[in-house]
Amino acid sequence: MATEVKVPTLGESVTEASVGELLKQVGDAVAVDEPIISLETDKVAVEAPSPVAGVIKEFKVAVGDTVEVDAVIAVIEEGATGAATGEEADRAKEERAEGQEERSETPTPSPAPAASSDASQTLSPAVRRAVLEHGVDPSTIKGTGKDGRLTKEDVIAAAQAKKDGSDSIADAAPQQAATASAPVGERREERVKITRMRQTIAKRLKSAQEEAALLTTFNDVDMSAVMEARGKYKDLFAKKHDIRLGFMGFFAKAACLALKDVPPVNAYIEGDEIVYHDYVDISVAVSAPNGLVVPVIRDAQDKGFAQIEKDIADFGKRAKDGTLTMEDMKGGTFTISNGGVFGSLMSTPIINPPQSAVLGLHRIEDRPVVVDGEIVIRPMMYIALSYDHRLIDGREAVTALKIIKEAIEDPTRMLIDL
Repeated sequence: MATEVKVPTLGESVTEASVGELLKQVGDAVAVDEPIISLETDKVAVEAPSPVAGVIKEFKVAVGDTVEVDAVIAVIEEGATGAATGEEADRAKEERAEGQEERSETPTPSPAPAASSDASQTLSPAVRRAVLEHGVDPSTIKGTGKDGRLTKEDVIAAAQAKKDGSDSIADAAPQQAATASAPVGERREERVKITRMRQTIAKRLKSAQEEAALLTTFNDVDMSAVMEARGKYKDLFAKKHDIRLGFMGFFAKAACLALKDVPPVNAYIEGDEIVYHDYVDISVAVSAPNGLVVPVIRDAQDKGFAQIEKDIADFGKRAKDGTLTMEDMKGGTFTISNGGVFGSLMSTPIINPPQSAVLGLHRIEDRPVVVDGEIVIRPMMYIALSYDHRLIDGREAVTALKIIKEAIEDPTRMLIDL
């Protein structure tokens, strides 16, 4: 019996997605709930699972197609095992054989990593990112994941082997043949279709520039007290809470103090009304394979350092694995973006609509500063608060940033709510 696979519910107010990857081929056997297609929404990648065990009879869509919720994307022959039988299997085998013959008869230059379209390659978002970063050809790497799928570790290992001149993972013969077929000094260009997520990021950020009256105020922070506290308690903290004590926990709690004392920074404009919140849901900017995402630490004002650090670590891991959900990024009243992890000295972060403010963190570096009339060397960080001037006045923005600065320079303030 044939069973239709439909586009699953994608999240609140999300009605369509783009087909990112076909994780299986026609004729492949699938188990119940096994993913067969990866769909890209405005915010996350969603995998469509098979509702039954059987064999894929037909795909109704192709990579790049736009599909709506409940649209039929594939047909599965329920109860079948092994390779597909009948005309579908024969046709699939013939197509694969023809493709192999064409490739063997017509040598081509080694393809760019991101452009690999070999149907046998099943690349997750994290693996695609690793392929781009390390510049390796995924078709030459033997996967160690489920069903022979490539993992991020496989790509990294192959890149290291290539760097060291080792041939333990990738087959040297295909690499040498591909290299020989490419003219020396050839200049190449590559065109890659913009993902739905990147398109949405572009639209939202452009909208923020056009609608909000953006302004940024700066300050610098002496990180000595926080670094001393981390150095003194990091081992005990890790032993008790099984998580590393980082800087983001300090800034999240400091931001909660500032947003409590300066409510407009935690509010937003909706039509002709201002919406204030008596809670703090902090969106944390995290780099994902397909772009920047902002999962939310909910009720940050009620959470301790350990829980905040655990939430951030979990978001970071799932962002790399491509397993964040729409619910993880829903809402948010204020954003913290840490460009310092990439080496940024200073920036003017852009707000995350409909929010009205974003805190930008930057790298820590030793700089000479004057303390009690003497020049001393201290670990300093520039911090920036971009805000919507339609709602937040300069005095309020400067006050909020000053509260954050004072809390970081004297962490005791966070304990006594000062």
